[in-house]
Amino acid sequence: MTEVKREDFGECPDGRGTVEKFLLTSDAVKVEIISLGCIITTLETKDRDGKFADIVLGFDRLEGYIQKNPYFGAVVGRVANRIAKGKFVVEGREYHLALNNGPNSLHGGIKGFDKAVWTPEVLPEGVRFFRISPDGEEGYPGELKVWVTYTLKNAELTIHYRAQSSKTTPVNLTNHSYFNLAGQGSPSIYDHEFTIDADSYLPVDETQIPTGEVASVEGTAFDLRKPVELGRHLQKCHLSGFDHNFCLKQAKEPRFCARAYHPSSGRMIEVYTTQPGIQFYTGNFLDGKLKGKGGHVYPKHSGFCLETQNWPDAVNQAHFPNVLLHPGEEYSTTTSFKFSA
Repeated sequence: MTEVKREDFGECPDGRGTVEKFLLTSDAVKVEIISLGCIITTLETKDRDGKFADIVLGFDRLEGYIQKNPYFGAVVGRVANRIAKGKFVVEGREYHLALNNGPNSLHGGIKGFDKAVWTPEVLPEGVRFFRISPDGEEGYPGELKVWVTYTLKNAELTIHYRAQSSKTTPVNLTNHSYFNLAGQGSPSIYDHEFTIDADSYLPVDETQIPTGEVASVEGTAFDLRKPVELGRHLQKCHLSGFDHNFCLKQAKEPRFCARAYHPSSGRMIEVYTTQPGIQFYTGNFLDGKLKGKGGHVYPKHSGFCLETQNWPDAVNQAHFPNVLLHPGEEYSTTTSFKFSA
């Protein structure tokens, strides 16, 4: 049985309105989500001794989320990940987006979905957020209606994304939570073990745009089909971290794609999704400058993301899975996080 509570979290100083917080509580998991960016601000799970700890990076107060930050806990869109050179062609017309990540557009642009205050609706075991992204917002075509639903059942948090557009547009939504299973504020994730059930991945250029090759993981540093301890693996393979899309077997029902395990605490996350890809990111750009919850700072490799999504730059690469939503169609994807210890 999940209890759902609702309370005010703060007021946006720039006229975006009141931000509300929703507390979802089961016997196994406690989640707090705010209406700004559908952000997961707190996620508490038990260790093997039954002790709760908050395992997501973030801020104690609204001000932290309003300032520039690396998308802690947020739903990102209209298109998650990178679009090369911030441009694409749909139905013969070229569209131009803001360049907010070197020469590319990242996570929907300057004011993506993470910066919007959404309209909430309390559900028996969760909360649903709704917003309308106007035609032309951040350069994207079509008015897009979007629903994001969080549901907590026992030790499983499910996120369902739904969208409808008035014009053909790329859509790619994900949640950008940063996890540390030792508890947020722990200095690194090197002692975590990661498994990703993917036979191929996307090599990228120096600006993190896929080269177009769909490469086998066999015999590479990207073969995570069996568990690897992150610190040792990065050292052994001379990697500075992961920020790569792994190619999944897409299914109508959520299927297992990734696992993170922390041996010391016993905490584990298993990820299930209907999406064709998962971006595994090891917090390479965290630099310790932001002051997070409880006064903790977040240095490089102190959190990881498992972002289920379509492949980066899919709108410009015809052999990648379709990312276009047409009028009359519905975008619908589901991702579940199962927690245990």
